[in-house]
Amino acid sequence: MPVRVGCGLATHADPHLGALQAAEDAREGLRGTPADIVAVFLAGGHLGAPEIALDTVGAILDPGGLIGCGGAGVVGDGREIEHGTAISVWAANLGGGSASTFHADVRPGDAGGVTVSGMPVIAGAAGAILLPDPFTFPTDAVLDELAARAPGVPVLGGVASARTTDGSAALLCDDEIHDGGAVGVRFDDIEMLPCVSQGARAVGPELEITAGAGHVIHELAGEPALPKLRDVVEGLPEHERAAVAEGVLLGIVLDDVPMPGPGDVLIRGLLGGDPAQGTVAVGAPVTEGQVVRLHARDAATADRDLRDALELRRIALGGDVPAGALVFTCTGRGQEMFGVPNHDARSVHAGLAGAPAAGFFAAGEIGPVGGGNFLHAFTATVAVFA
Repeated sequence: MPVRVGCGLATHADPHLGALQAAEDAREGLRGTPADIVAVFLAGGHLGAPEIALDTVGAILDPGGLIGCGGAGVVGDGREIEHGTAISVWAANLGGGSASTFHADVRPGDAGGVTVSGMPVIAGAAGAILLPDPFTFPTDAVLDELAARAPGVPVLGGVASARTTDGSAALLCDDEIHDGGAVGVRFDDIEMLPCVSQGARAVGPELEITAGAGHVIHELAGEPALPKLRDVVEGLPEHERAAVAEGVLLGIVLDDVPMPGPGDVLIRGLLGGDPAQGTVAVGAPVTEGQVVRLHARDAATADRDLRDALELRRIALGGDVPAGALVFTCTGRGQEMFGVPNHDARSVHAGLAGAPAAGFFAAGEIGPVGGGNFLHAFTATVAVFA
């Protein structure tokens, strides 16, 4: 039996009625099949009493498993609700596949460190979705650990971008609401294709890291890194200098990719520079011999990247319409980046031939680049279900 997905989005001011409408619309999309897994994304008034949404969605869909979180806005039904009260519900019947939900928590460890409990073993999984709280969960460290333990398994998701009215996290897992950690789901025996659009345009020449380690680059092309980058910026055309001035980004070609393409370049911000040493710090580990290039945020590139990535997923599916998708887009995208409403939602709707999709505006987006899973910014990541 094929995977089936149903989605619903509602903006009713009453949390119960909004959850009821969104859940019923999602149930209709399942065409009489049970909901094996449900994802719920809450914004605005729903965060005053998230238990209302949890109870209502549970009563309507009676899911085998449920995850969800609060967001600054939600995505669904080809629309983006960036402000106000809204709920988006995504429900799937997995055919012969299965889903296992989890809640991961952080606890004090030895020598003043922390340990993460509750994370499942994802080696051998078809993929996983992760929804962490930004204040209580070490997302980058966990993704690094998952990469070592389960190489090649795609992990997608988004960092919760809104909390309850009393300031706590609203992480939903089955019939419970957690105030910290992360929730997620492991998928087995289905096909989940990852799609990542980082939305940055390359400017200037490629430069080799000739000295550097950890997060610090000492030399680029045999010269001190900070002065070299300044020279590159000064040599750019005026319109490119203006774009870079809004935020200097570095595209890092991942050294474990034999023939890297645009999707194998990890975009990271510069964390700072040391004029005395001539070094720069970047938001990812680097090694000597890696190639880097300056990048700038660009709406046109973000639009093209997302459309191209979605088209490649359709090709990978032999042109078939997917069952559906989960969408995690940055709070810095939307109308602020594109100047029009519903950009990413409409792009996903068009690129996946109308397949039902839902998600939320995240405070950080999770998705694979070059075979590794990373936490991104200003990115749209999409989990496409065959």
